[in-house]
Amino acid sequence: MSQSPRRGVGPFGDLAAGWVPAEDLRRLRAYKVLAAYDQNQAGQLAAAGGDESGLDRRELGDPAKLNAAALGYVLGPSQSIVVPGAEADGEQPTPEAALAREVQDRLRGWARRELLPMRMQQCERSAVRYGDGVYTLAWSAEAGRPLLRTMDPGFYFPEWSEDEIDAADFPSRLHFAWELPEDPVTGQKARLRRITYELGPIGAATRSVRPVKGGPYRQWLAGEGGEAVLLPGDRVDAGSGAVSRTYPWAPGKASAVTCYLTDAEWLLEDLKAAHTVYNLPADKARYRVRRDGEVLQGLDLQIDFIPVVHVTSSIPEVGEHWGQPVTSRVMQILDELAATDTDGSAASGTTGTPIVALSGVRLPKDRATGQAAPLKVEAGTVWSLNEGGSMSTLDTSPQLRELRERTDHLLDRLAGNSRLTASGLGTVQPSEVPSGYALALALGPLGSLVGEMRLARAHKYELLFKLAGRLFQAGQVGWPAGELPAAQIVWGPHLPTDKAEALDLAVKGHGAGLISLETCVRMLTDAGFPITDITDEIRRIQARAFDAAARLADATGDTGVVRNFLGLPAAGPEIPAVTLPEGGAKKITRGQPEGS
Repeated sequence: MSQSPRRGVGPFGDLAAGWVPAEDLRRLRAYKVLAAYDQNQAGQLAAAGGDESGLDRRELGDPAKLNAAALGYVLGPSQSIVVPGAEADGEQPTPEAALAREVQDRLRGWARRELLPMRMQQCERSAVRYGDGVYTLAWSAEAGRPLLRTMDPGFYFPEWSEDEIDAADFPSRLHFAWELPEDPVTGQKARLRRITYELGPIGAATRSVRPVKGGPYRQWLAGEGGEAVLLPGDRVDAGSGAVSRTYPWAPGKASAVTCYLTDAEWLLEDLKAAHTVYNLPADKARYRVRRDGEVLQGLDLQIDFIPVVHVTSSIPEVGEHWGQPVTSRVMQILDELAATDTDGSAASGTTGTPIVALSGVRLPKDRATGQAAPLKVEAGTVWSLNEGGSMSTLDTSPQLRELRERTDHLLDRLAGNSRLTASGLGTVQPSEVPSGYALALALGPLGSLVGEMRLARAHKYELLFKLAGRLFQAGQVGWPAGELPAAQIVWGPHLPTDKAEALDLAVKGHGAGLISLETCVRMLTDAGFPITDITDEIRRIQARAFDAAARLADATGDTGVVRNFLGLPAAGPEIPAVTLPEGGAKKITRGQPEGS
């Protein structure tokens, strides 16, 4: 949060603004603590809270390593958008297969333009670190596509009704809010900005008004007789008087719901103690103006959904909506590691530069003052001892050795309790693994962890692609009308795979007729082979499968089917069709005359 005149004291003083509700303040504090651990600043946070030894805390990046490892495993080496059914190929694909292929190609093109892999890195890094990540979509008429952005979950404030008690529900009203600091140069005072998405009944059309004095606003449009004016395509129900419209993704069903967007600012000095992010005073708001001149005060987006997707790192508990970060269950171990590292640093200082005790030594004198000069332990130093003098040193190397062993023990507990495993964190030497089967067993907890994290994200990314497709339909840029087939995110393997074994299995299964070519190519893709498009890969394989084409000709006697199998154009009049004899081609033995 930005600084403002209304600040508290202590490590969470910047979160003491009155507009943050008490139920959200605990979440924001947790985000700040988790960020401090990830950035090796937990000691500074403790010092700000009054811990005098906080600045001496040694932090060597263990939380950041956990987060980075979990992020790498959950994302895998690659991510692909796949629409089930798009891999079906044939001479005349079904309308469903053709639509799936079209939607898959369009979504992949959109993902390339919107830098989806980078956006996923941003959002998933936040989800792994804090437990929560947020995507937003916004239609850009200038770009002709939905713009994908990620938001800090600390700015995210959803409003839940009493009926929305399950994590699978979606709020009908949510906010993004953060403070803007004062700027002495321009004279801007400290402000609070809030962006609100809200589902509500469809109303009459409005227009933007930007007066010479006062802030911009929107007003209702009225006809010549003072009647309300509707947007094109909207209609009023004669019985109830409700306004409805038909959206392109549901052409056969009228809807009376739309999404409204409001973007406004408030001066912090205008907010009272009773004002929170959920009930800011409307009479003090100053509405922002979009680049195309639209005033963002209840702007009708002409969609019946909120274009925001909240991603959780874990499957939420019953009745909860927030995820759990990777480090939340091992925070105590991380503190123990930092304390052990701090003690080890102090012990290494006395081991490298030991404490020396002398008796009966002749102290050298400073010639300028005549006083005894202090002794220094340096290489090549010679001390003269009187008769009966002695020297002894304090050896702290055994304590340092114990601290190192304790560090190794804590790292093992950290790897086990976080389920990232020692093998997954790379702390196990390859020579220490007796066999590949033993390694697979050791990595079992990591596989279950990645499976749970990907399960928590599966329907969220399906929803993200669904919303992106509907924004394309609403933008009327040539996308097909009606309900679009669901698109999924397919993750790459989270562990190194035996490509030779996967290839051998695919060859044997396909050769024996037990596995289809589509399934074999999917197996190779999952094993990490650089196959970007399964359908194109199958076409390239079939274009060179001349033996299979010959068998197809023998079985069908149809050259058109064979040419389609090889990816060749249909035979024209200049290419006469060859009618094969009934029963297929006859085998002719070398040296044997035909017909014998």
